Parts: sequence; C-alpha cells; structure tokens
Amino acid sequence: MIRSTFAGFTTAQLGMAASQRALDVTGQNITNINTPGYTRQRLDIASLNTQKGDYYNSKSNIKVGFGVEMTGISQLRDPFLDAQYRSQISKLGTSDAHAAGFEQLTPIFDEATMSGVRDAFIALTSALNTLSTPQGIANDENDAMVRSKMQILLNLFRDNSVRLQDVRDDVQTGFATTDVADVNQILENIANLNVSIKNSQILGNPALELQDQRNSLLDELGSYLPISVKYRDEEIGPNQYVEILDVNFTDSNGVKHSLISDSRAAKFDTIINDKSAKLILADAKGSTADITNFLGSGTLKGTLDLINKSGDFDGSDFRGIGYYEKALDSLVATFAEKFNEMNIPRDKDGKQLTDQNGKPIFNPLFEKKDDSLPFSASNIKIASGWANGSYKITASNNYVVTNQETGSTANENILNMVKLLEKDIGFTVEVKDGTTTRDVKFFTGSFHDCFANLEATLGTDYKSESTMLANQISVLNQTSNSRDGVSGVQLDEEGMNLLHYNQSYTAAARLMTTLDEALDVLINRTGVVGR
Repeated sequence: MIRSTFAGFTTAQLGMAASQRALDVTGQNITNINTPGYTRQRLDIASLNTQKGDYYNSKSNIKVGFGVEMTGISQLRDPFLDAQYRSQISKLGTSDAHAAGFEQLTPIFDEATMSGVRDAFIALTSALNTLSTPQGIANDENDAMVRSKMQILLNLFRDNSVRLQDVRDDVQTGFATTDVADVNQILENIANLNVSIKNSQILGNPALELQDQRNSLLDELGSYLPISVKYRDEEIGPNQYVEILDVNFTDSNGVKHSLISDSRAAKFDTIINDKSAKLILADAKGSTADITNFLGSGTLKGTLDLINKSGDFDGSDFRGIGYYEKALDSLVATFAEKFNEMNIPRDKDGKQLTDQNGKPIFNPLFEKKDDSLPFSASNIKIASGWANGSYKITASNNYVVTNQETGSTANENILNMVKLLEKDIGFTVEVKDGTTTRDVKFFTGSFHDCFANLEATLGTDYKSESTMLANQISVLNQTSNSRDGVSGVQLDEEGMNLLHYNQSYTAAARLMTTLDEALDVLINRTGVVGR
C-alpha cells in the first residue's frame, strides 16, 4: 500500500481532534466534580494503522501508522472495589437496623434519669413495712395504700408493655411500607434504566450518565441485602453489542435468586403477623421463595431480626423485641403468681382455708384481664375482691378455725412479702421446641434486679451494635476512599490532563505546520534553479 503524500496531514488532524475531544472529556469531569454519583470519564484511543500487508514488499517500504483513532468514551471503575463496597454497606445495613431498633427500646427501660419501676418497688416495700405494724394492720387505709402502690407498679409494667408494642408496630410498619417498598422501587428503577441504557447504546450513545444513576441505585440496593452484579455483552447485530446487567442475591443456603435480569425485576412482599414478619421474594425469573430466615446481611435482615428473633428464648443469635417482651412478661407473671400464692389464707398447719361451703379461699391480689391468656405486663389487674374491700392482704397465716375465720394481729405474712421483694427468684420463659416445651432461665435475683437486668442487657446490646456500626462505617469509608481514588474526579489530576492535552494539541498543530512547510519546499522551491 502506497502512503499518500498528504497522509501526514490526516495524522496531524486526527491528533488535534483526539486532543480536543480529550480536553472536552476533562472539562466534563471538572464540571461534575461535585455531582453525586458521577464517575470519572476518559477518552479511549487506539493507534490507527494499515489492516493488511502487501504481497510485494521491500526493506525500504516501511509501514507507518495513520494517526490515532477515537474508539469511545468510558468510565473509570474497579469492579472489585464496587463489589467490596456493596458487601461492606450490606453489613453496615444490618448493624444500622439493629442499633436503630435498640435506640427505640432504650427509653423504655432506661431509668437513670427518671422515676420508674425502681422507685415503685421502693415505695411498695415502704407501704408493706407500714402495714406490717400493729397500727398498720388495724388501719384499712394502710391496706389501701399498699393496693395503690401495687397499682402504680402495674401501670408502669403496662406502660412498658404498650411502649414495646408501639416499637414493634413502628418497626413492622416501617419494614412493610418503607424498607420493602423502597427495595421494590429501586429494582424497578434499575430495570427501567437497563432499557434506557440499552436503547442509547443501540443508537451509539454510551449513556454514561445513566450508568452513573444505575450504579448509585445498585449501591443503595446493596445496603438492603447482599447482591452480586454481573455485566455481559449481547450481540444485537453484526459486530454490534449492548451491555446487559444481571443482579443476583445468594441466600445463606447458597441458593441464587435473580433480582434483575435485563428489563425484568424481582418483587418483594411481606406477611405481617402480630409478633412476626415474613419476606417473600418473587424473583425476576418467576420463582417464589420465603427468604425470611436466609438473608445474610443488610437492612432487611437487621429489621427482621428485631421483629422475629428472641435470643435464648427461640434459640436464635439475636435478642430482638421479642426477648424484652417475653422477659418483661415473665417478670410480671412471676410477681403476680408469687404474691397471689402468699395471700392465700392458711391455718396454723399451712392448710388452705375453705369457706362455709367447703370451697378453698384464694383471695388473690391480682387477676388476669383475659382469663384465656397467661399473666403478662398487659394482662394483669388488681383483683376485684381486693379492690372492693371483700378481703385485704393476709397479715398472718396463724389462723384459728371456727365458724367464722378471725385473723390474729400477727404480721409474719406481710413481712414475708417484704422479704419476697428482696428474695432471689429464678425467672424463666417457656420455650416451645416442636411439640415439647421447656423453661429457659434468663435471670436469678429480686424482682427489681430482674428489671434492672433488662436495662443492663439492652444497654450492652445497644453498645455492642453501636461499636460494630462505628467500626463498619470506618471500614466502609476506607473502601469508599479507595473507590473514589479510581472513580472520583481528582482536581489535581484533571488539571495535569488539561496541560497535557493542550500540549499534545499544540504539538499536533505544529506537526501540521511542519508538514505544510515541507510540502511548500517540495512543490514551490524544487527545480527552480536556473530559471
């Protein structure tokens, strides 16, 4: 192939055009330095040379390239750093959801700066001590005072139960209407962007800004659950390809679920019950699965942990809202059962007294609001017989049985109630394992110490999650900085590129001037001697 005399001009012109376009790309980077999610762009170039050789060649026929060819504009991204960032943000999402849940629970059990259950127990002890004196036993007002202190304590327990339920309702509602709805919207937006990007690429536009939007959505999706992102080229014509995006989620059992497949998107749905929530996934390929217990990390997992898990009470690895609900109910149930037992009138031999019809006398201090349910913080009230004055607190069980029971002025039973408030008791929660049940002991101590233990346990859980959250934020920031070092716009680097491409443009222009001068000598000054 014979090289054209004017081929050098084309080389210089291509060099000037490439430098000019590189300056345009650099300008685009600089103007978007503060644009969220923007990825640094670069001009892709390649050396332009002959594609075939000659059948007849010689040493003097030296092949020289024809300049530079602009092959496109691409983004500077590191797929490994993207995957690492999304993995870290997924772990961060779990801890963030845990910490946010504990933050909502903390005011319920935190009595450091307010009067609450601790002061109510102190007041109850004082009232019982007053009642235990001979003057106290003889005065009905002291019995009413004890009943009043008991009512205050029950009100506090009930308030804690209501606040726990409010937290649960808020978390469950937010999970269904916010978290899952946001994930579904993100998936739909990514699928729509896939269509727009593919259509733009078909028309020859790389759609880099649309890809930036999609990458930002992928990062956001990664905070909700662990994802893996893959790109593949699809041939739509002879030597014409478009990029296809696939997003998958692999559950803790190793099963892969398709979240995004080109223009098809998965959809999540929830089933909310009174004390639990389920997450159902209809993937992009039409399969449906319950993935509630198979999320490895992410905000969805963290929120489901709060809703569904109860730590030692269900054999799980996390103390969610259910743990504190069951522990509080166990405290209240034990309190009611122990004091009801102590108020049963007995004779001097410890045998339960009976009425004139031979029916055992119970005289309970507490009753259930709903007899079909066990005692709990929300299912307890002062017994109607005690409230209307039909009977009082049993002062002594040293009874003399006659036609009509008459109590002595002894006070040992009231003193035993005072001791009961300070006695170490084993608190348990009934746990079902399939068809069998067993009791799980979670604390041994006094009633108030049990409540204080809930406060301490919650504080420990909150502190642990907050520390983990801070560590994960630090790791995520490091990964983000590494990724920004590749994908982010660096002003110093772009400034150097401005100088570099400006000089290359000037050099290409100088090449054209030099070639013009050389051809001027060849055409206008050669062979004019002697004319």
